[in-house]
Amino acid sequence: MSPDFELFIGIDWSGAKGSSHRGIAVSEAEAGQSVPSIISPPADARSWSRTSVMEYLIKKSGERKTLAGIDFAFCYPFIDENTYFPGMQDAPASAPELWALIDRINAEATDLYGGLIWKNPEFAAYYNAPAIKGHLFRSRRRQTEIAAKPIKSPSPTFNCVGPAGVGTGSLAGMRMLHKLEGQACRWPIETNTDKSLTLVEIFPSFYFSLAGVRPIKGNHARLDMLNKALAFFGSNSLPDGFVAKGPDFDEADALISSAAIRALASKPEVWSLPSCAIQEGWIFGVE
Repeated sequence: MSPDFELFIGIDWSGAKGSSHRGIAVSEAEAGQSVPSIISPPADARSWSRTSVMEYLIKKSGERKTLAGIDFAFCYPFIDENTYFPGMQDAPASAPELWALIDRINAEATDLYGGLIWKNPEFAAYYNAPAIKGHLFRSRRRQTEIAAKPIKSPSPTFNCVGPAGVGTGSLAGMRMLHKLEGQACRWPIETNTDKSLTLVEIFPSFYFSLAGVRPIKGNHARLDMLNKALAFFGSNSLPDGFVAKGPDFDEADALISSAAIRALASKPEVWSLPSCAIQEGWIFGVE
């Protein structure tokens, strides 16, 4: 049986330094078929901070049962090497242990930034990071990324450089997951979706690709293409004249994500996953 949610939130995330992020976009979709809407940052801010996103999620879930999808990898590959950090003694053996470690190493960084880990020689060796490529860095893949590849292949989670550098956002996201312990179901590592807030990992480009829209060079942000993708997930259309904002058309990613998780959440098979998902996480909707 599928969980019963009242509100669906899609978040295009950012792992950048600082506390005001133009690349963060937030969208809400009500239950049903209504078109999702873009949510502005707090009134006193030009852009979202990661901390304000976390506070917003807590507030919204206090009002209605909420499913929120956030665009970062919840965990690192584990199954391929039976560890997150091959060769490391006393490496974390579970996702919550990994999140706690990332938060502890970056404790002095503001707004959940996670890049201080690159200054730790023991851990920096595993990352392709700005100014340093660790000698143990490899393009490892989680099982969900392997499963997603026929539709759209995600980038490796230890890569923190360039347009495909998803690792920086994941580091910041893992800090948030740690801080939300007890306040949210961090799915699929945790499975108690009776809580008022359930967090899932999303991949907007995967959802566009499922809908037959190529998410390259801004094509997916064109109103006709965005509405085509929304329709695929059972959503009404955006109005004429709508323009997706953000450095990388981030609002388009947030909108399709809120519509996609709303549609996918009603499918029981989406909630049934292989056991590896407990240690590696899983992109919501990947079969």
